[in-house]
Amino acid sequence: MTVSQRIWLSPQAYERLQTELSTLRDLISTEAAEDSDENQVAIQRARQTRIQQIHDLLLNAVVGEDPPDDGVAEPGMVLTVRYDRTGEIETFLLGIRGAEYGDLEVYSVNSPLGEAIVGARPGEQRHYPVPSGEAVPVTLLGAVPFGMHLPAVG
Repeated sequence: MTVSQRIWLSPQAYERLQTELSTLRDLISTEAAEDSDENQVAIQRARQTRIQQIHDLLLNAVVGEDPPDDGVAEPGMVLTVRYDRTGEIETFLLGIRGAEYGDLEVYSVNSPLGEAIVGARPGEQRHYPVPSGEAVPVTLLGAVPFGMHLPAVG
């Protein structure tokens, strides 16, 4: 994370990240420092990278403060969108990858869709780029704070 931006996290996601961080730190401290096996070194590097990622997330976290219920697409909001070409409707959390939110799909604000939809209001159409270079139209149908979102009962 190069820019210090505030990152919205639910209390549950914050706790899960704290637990993961603690577990990774315990694993690193119990590993033999002199073990030079290439696989072990690669695993340790990956763990250290993940520790830094989690540390950065937690350092910049805004925990449990739902955004205002104003219908505007922003981090911490559960968005329902329609992909206009197919008519498919999808509901997801606009948040941060790397913090699990149960069965709810998460799209990063930094993803092409996230960047396009931030700031949209219900009924507003936006376009986001796909790898082919095409701009795909998507319409925001609704936006509610994560804490007010009721998961679908199946």
